[in-house]
Amino acid sequence: MGEMDVPAEALYGASTRRAVLNFPISGHPMPAAFIRGLGLVKWACATANGELGRLPPEKASLIAQAAMEVGEGGLTDQFPVDVFQTGSGTSSNMNANEVIANRVSQLAGRPVGSREPAHPNDDVNLGQSSNDIIPTALHVSVALAAAGDLAPALDHLAGHLRRKADDWETVVKIGRTHLMDATPLTLGQEFSGYAAQAAKAAGRARACAEKLCELAVGGTAVGTGINGHPGFAENVCRLLADKTGIPFREAANHFEAQAARDDCVAVAGELTAIAAALAKIANDIRLLGSGPRCGLGELRLPPTQPGSSIMPGKVNPVMSEMLAQVCLYANGLANTVAMAGREGHFELNVNLPLIAHCLHEAVTCLANGSRVFADRCVAGLEADEEQCAQSVQRSLMLVTALNPHIGYDRAAAVAKRAFQENKTLREVVLEEGLLDEQTLDRALDPMTMIKPAE
Repeated sequence: MGEMDVPAEALYGASTRRAVLNFPISGHPMPAAFIRGLGLVKWACATANGELGRLPPEKASLIAQAAMEVGEGGLTDQFPVDVFQTGSGTSSNMNANEVIANRVSQLAGRPVGSREPAHPNDDVNLGQSSNDIIPTALHVSVALAAAGDLAPALDHLAGHLRRKADDWETVVKIGRTHLMDATPLTLGQEFSGYAAQAAKAAGRARACAEKLCELAVGGTAVGTGINGHPGFAENVCRLLADKTGIPFREAANHFEAQAARDDCVAVAGELTAIAAALAKIANDIRLLGSGPRCGLGELRLPPTQPGSSIMPGKVNPVMSEMLAQVCLYANGLANTVAMAGREGHFELNVNLPLIAHCLHEAVTCLANGSRVFADRCVAGLEADEEQCAQSVQRSLMLVTALNPHIGYDRAAAVAKRAFQENKTLREVVLEEGLLDEQTLDRALDPMTMIKPAE
């Protein structure tokens, strides 16, 4: 395609530079985690080619060394290609091939651009195509991010929520269903539900890695494996599994592995469920902390920053708001992945860079949001026990405990009269002579309502 000027300090070459000039779209390069995953895949490919005798040992070793530098994040600044590029990710694959080949030249004491001792296509890309390597890097990188970043962040949040549940196991409060008063429970029981949600979300993050264990490597151009070695894919998957601890394996069907991105759509579904759980937790906590005098006020939220430029002393639930926004964003990203998955035609899905961007962006934001919310909100929450107790005593739904004594219909009439006359349930029951004081006090004791009757 003719000559191309490349910055003197660059390790990439003409193909990368053309892509940079062709796609000045978003200003967002491919995710750093994806580039690290691509480097790791290139390391495994070079090592496998050396084991199979397809590359001389010294050349294979140099390529593997340079690729691992990419895999460890040392050369991420050499990957400037925009997310919105060729849909197969060929530009990013060529970018990796050029960077690794030129880094090999440096390691061997040769000039950058000499293609000695490693050629970017003939050697670095040996036995590979963008069409199988980019999907492989996509699976590897997202699996590592989900298992290594998102799952631990959700575990961290679950731990903070469990500690609050333990601290508040005797703090009785009113329950709410349909945003209306319901029977009592403890604040600890309520937070145990949030902790369970976060723990399940962590399990879903680990399930993301499990869904991505099948790798497309070995299929080359369209899944047939043309120009490949029959043992190449197996060796690459073994090396990646040993390196990461994730049981990567060769795809059962290479045509599915390159033509479809259903596994990524399934991961997007798991991320949607995680976002739903986090949004529920964040919104409940900000509602429980609403006030401080004209809201529910059962929680005191930690003050993290001034809440208003005009109202002095105002403190807002900013951490809940942050996490709720993260969840909305993650839902949008996941929906984009689902739509990108269905737009794969014939032998190749050509939305690979966008899918990689969306999955990594969702994983990163959900992980960071969970950690920050745990540390700067949940850890500092305090229970307003007096407010919780007052709400319980004022609630008419304690009347539920009277059902076994006076029946549903009479209990409903008691609640209605108490509400209309602004009286307590106790006052109405005693006025109507429905129960004696001792039996009534036992029946209306909130501590007897937080678990099944013995």
